[in-house]
Amino acid sequence: MDPTVSLQLGVDRSSPVPLYFQLSQQLEAAIERGALTPGTLLGNEIELAGRLGLSRPTVRQAIQSLVDKGLLVRRRGVGTQVVHSQVKRPLELSSLYDDLEAAGQRPATRVLRNTVEPASAEVAAALGIAEGDEVHLVERLRLAHGEPMAFLRNRLPAGLLDLDTPRLEATGLYRLMRAASITLHSARQSVGARAATADEGRQLGEPEGAPLLTMQRTTFDDTGRAVEFGSHIYRASRYSFEFQLLVRP
Repeated sequence: MDPTVSLQLGVDRSSPVPLYFQLSQQLEAAIERGALTPGTLLGNEIELAGRLGLSRPTVRQAIQSLVDKGLLVRRRGVGTQVVHSQVKRPLELSSLYDDLEAAGQRPATRVLRNTVEPASAEVAAALGIAEGDEVHLVERLRLAHGEPMAFLRNRLPAGLLDLDTPRLEATGLYRLMRAASITLHSARQSVGARAATADEGRQLGEPEGAPLLTMQRTTFDDTGRAVEFGSHIYRASRYSFEFQLLVRP
């Protein structure tokens, strides 16, 4: 029996979030909570598409996005199988600028791009807007004691606040938000690692292939509105994340 039959899967066609992304999020949540355990074989894509009233390419795209994340694997002659759930641990909702300043590291910022662009499917889903809507893109190089520490790419809803380059180079993004009376409340975040590309290595002062820490974060204000979608890379040789772990009662 297809294990997805017992899941309450469904899509909202009136939502600006792409249908494949809605499905992949629901399947990912089922994996994380243990409803789809490691080793579980998913059913036929055609049957799942028919049950949800979706096209087969839409279902295939949803499945592939989880394969790309390492949650599923396609095995020839076997089918699509659950590998494992991602381990996600919360971090304090603070900015790199604030963290560096608190540590006495003399943070500085170099703005590389400050523009408006149409939202991709991923960005639209994160910010809860329609694909193609305008978003403000800011790319910055964050330094400490004059040494590159991180490359920061942030996208915000267009018109959220004034993001002129001199202000962005003078202080942190979260400080600008607080100054604009935006109350940051919570965030959804994931942390990972990968090797640096040649271009990233040049920006960060690392050789190609050097280890980088990655962080992706969607931040929400006290009304539940998504106010920022960030995708950051950090030099593993210069930066680390610290977690406080508690024993579950």
